[in-house]
Amino acid sequence: MLNRELLKKVKKIELSTRHLVNEVFGGEYHSVFKGRGMEFAEVREYSPGDEIRTIDWNVSARTGTPYVKLFEEERELTVMIMVDASASGAFGTRGQMKRNLAAELSAVLAFSAVKNNDKVGLIIFTDRVEKYIPPRKGRSHVLRVIREVLNHEPKHQGTSINSALEFMSRVLRKRSVIFMISDFLDNDYEKSVKQASRRHDMLSFHLQDPWEIELPDLGLIQIHDGETGETSIINTGKSSIRKTYSQNSRNRFETLQNFFKTNRLDYLPVRTDEPYVDLLISFFRRRATRMR
Repeated sequence: MLNRELLKKVKKIELSTRHLVNEVFGGEYHSVFKGRGMEFAEVREYSPGDEIRTIDWNVSARTGTPYVKLFEEERELTVMIMVDASASGAFGTRGQMKRNLAAELSAVLAFSAVKNNDKVGLIIFTDRVEKYIPPRKGRSHVLRVIREVLNHEPKHQGTSINSALEFMSRVLRKRSVIFMISDFLDNDYEKSVKQASRRHDMLSFHLQDPWEIELPDLGLIQIHDGETGETSIINTGKSSIRKTYSQNSRNRFETLQNFFKTNRLDYLPVRTDEPYVDLLISFFRRRATRMR
């Protein structure tokens, strides 16, 4: 039985994302993803300029008039939302925690998918897959997906993108749309991401907190790594320490960006302290333009 607090959270996310989905994002979503192929729609009489290869010879022979076949894109897609639930998601210094941002992004993507009559599934992972919901249609199913993202209590702390993608490849036999939502605090996953992107239409959302990019001057602070369990004391009052930290963060960020850019993989960094609506819309519009 769902508790009231969880129901309130689900309702709040649904209301806060409804305008984005219905008024703005729904159309962008539809134009970004290709269907699985072309399916027969109907026939009509041949008109000058129609391609000869589209002539329906059987209908033309029966009627004595040339007819051509009309096709339309088969729009129904399977969408899999993959959410990183490792311990680093319970971090947020401004705006919201990364795991809450992940839930909002999941809601927007799931509602956009179901609005376009697509199936939506969910994989929640840490250093192993902890929850799998097979793809289905319908608003009630999407609400379940969002409840699971909000209510999931991870049993493990670490991150294994490889394990998550290996599981995904086993349960999804047909080409699907994959939304990976993670802070990518993991190693040696590049080969798996490239393989998954060749087989599926994959988009990665990189969750970031401002403190992960640059440390403020707060003097002595204790930092706990939720994934490794390690705790350390850092003197943020020293500019040399802040500079080294920032440089290391930039290097890691640039390496990640270069990997996605070099391999022409869709990637979008999303920060916990900045609005993501315009960012998402422009990202999907650029992608739609590129795919025309």
